[in-house]
Amino acid sequence: MVANVLTGLVALVHVYILVLEMFLWDKPQGMKAFGTSPEFAAASKVLAANQGLYNGFLAAGLIWGIWLGDGGDPVKIFFLVCVAIAGIYGAVTASRKILFVQTLPAAIALVAVWLL
Repeated sequence: MVANVLTGLVALVHVYILVLEMFLWDKPQGMKAFGTSPEFAAASKVLAANQGLYNGFLAAGLIWGIWLGDGGDPVKIFFLVCVAIAGIYGAVTASRKILFVQTLPAAIALVAVWLL
């Protein structure tokens, strides 16, 4: 139960990121979340939407793993590792904040899936 709740929270974060990147990227909430200017947001809107779609796939995979029940642990592990690796890459290349928003929750959920 704990592992599923933690995995679900990671999925919700990625649904939120999807919304920010696909629908709010050039709106005040999206620009504030990512620290972008209106000019940058307008120029990169299509790229951000594509990135948001990938975050949606991560969320879908995590939700699928939860839906599968105990048999979904390998699916949850795969997608949580994907989230953690993407977070590490994002922390190195974009913002250290990503390490705490994306990687740390995924790592905690991953440990819970392995141990519980």
